[in-house]
Amino acid sequence: MQTWHKELNFDNTNSLTNALFAEDSVFFDIETTGFSPVNTSLYLIGCARRKGNLICIDQFFADTPDEERLILSAFLELLKPYRTLITFNGLGFDIPYLTAKCQTYGMPAPFLEFSNLDIFRALSKFKKIFKLPNLKQKTVEKFLGIGREDLYSGGDLINVYHQYVATQEEEARYLLQIHNYEDVLGMIDLLPILSYPQIFQGAFTVDSIVKNLYEDYQSITKNECIITLKNQYPVPKRISYGFDQFYLTSYQDTTKLSIKIYSGELKYFYPNYKDYYYLPEEDTAIHKSVAFYVDKNYRTKAKAATCYSKKTGCFLPQHQVVVSPYFKLEYHDKITYFELTDEFIDNETDVKAYVMHVLSLLLMAK
Repeated sequence: MQTWHKELNFDNTNSLTNALFAEDSVFFDIETTGFSPVNTSLYLIGCARRKGNLICIDQFFADTPDEERLILSAFLELLKPYRTLITFNGLGFDIPYLTAKCQTYGMPAPFLEFSNLDIFRALSKFKKIFKLPNLKQKTVEKFLGIGREDLYSGGDLINVYHQYVATQEEEARYLLQIHNYEDVLGMIDLLPILSYPQIFQGAFTVDSIVKNLYEDYQSITKNECIITLKNQYPVPKRISYGFDQFYLTSYQDTTKLSIKIYSGELKYFYPNYKDYYYLPEEDTAIHKSVAFYVDKNYRTKAKAATCYSKKTGCFLPQHQVVVSPYFKLEYHDKITYFELTDEFIDNETDVKAYVMHVLSLLLMAK
């Protein structure tokens, strides 16, 4: 077994990185000769810890498959003082793989005792927002402009490890070491990307809400509502994403939501339609206590779809009822609207709830 230790200065000024990379946290990444822990070997474990202004990187390398128990034992010993594990797809692969290896050797598997931050899992819903082909670590690093010396994937290096076991060539060993080293170090540099999920989890304050005029693709002037958010954590790269009624842009410490305003007439449907009459000529419903004074020839019993009154104004769309009262174009419509009023703008609770609703719709969009 070989072990390598390196110390680097930690001078990161990113607030989210400093918050997440606490001194009780350990980044780690493993290298194996395949996916199944039953039929493959664990040959390298790399980890990074923070000690004040230093990053300590340790790697445990099996010169032969027979040494995988040794590197696993050394890694488990290193973990004992720590509380949080930070990985990239560790919950999907690294931790289940190591747990199975612990069972093979009769070792206690402590991984359930830790808090886990899986960067890949935290980003799993953001591929389309980032406009990336996949969420592999190197792809995300490239998105953020993080460079590498290593050019290989873990799969590429399986044969390199077999070659090393047979020949003990220094060049092969270096390729294995640098790949794992940059995987571990790269995860630290990736932490700022978690500022995007933070926004979608509510880590912002509402800065302003304004109406804005814009021209659509047919050069028709329309209204939109711009909600400007102050990000708790600045984002590392500008993104823009949206569909139909909603559009998001985020850059540095500012996120903007553009929401198309419906200007015109909508219907408010009364829930207790049996207590109303519908007046066809006026196209409105009135309560039966008032309808008593209307000629029977000009009224009919209201149905659910005709039990409404109309309102003209500026409205914002919602795909589930977040703000009330709500209005519709027609009774069976799933999308509802609420009036954009000063009362809404001044209501911090309703505004925050609506922003969270819009953000959730952007995440769920196909």
